[in-house]
Amino acid sequence: MSKGKRYTDEFKKEAVKQVIDRGYSVAEVSERLGICTKTLYQWRTERIAARKKSNFPMIKPRFPD
Repeated sequence: MSKGKRYTDEFKKEAVKQVIDRGYSVAEVSERLGICTKTLYQWRTERIAARKKSNFPMIKPRFPD
């Protein structure tokens, strides 16, 4: 029995990057990529947890030019 469609780690990373780094909404990205919003929210949650665990900053500091 299949558990559903599988996505590569790179696909997940790029989808989450659009939400976290580029500021697109989960609904917008999920619709554009053809994935369920629940799935993208889960990937985002996992990515945030991984970044916190590795002490990698979630938001890049922005300095004025």
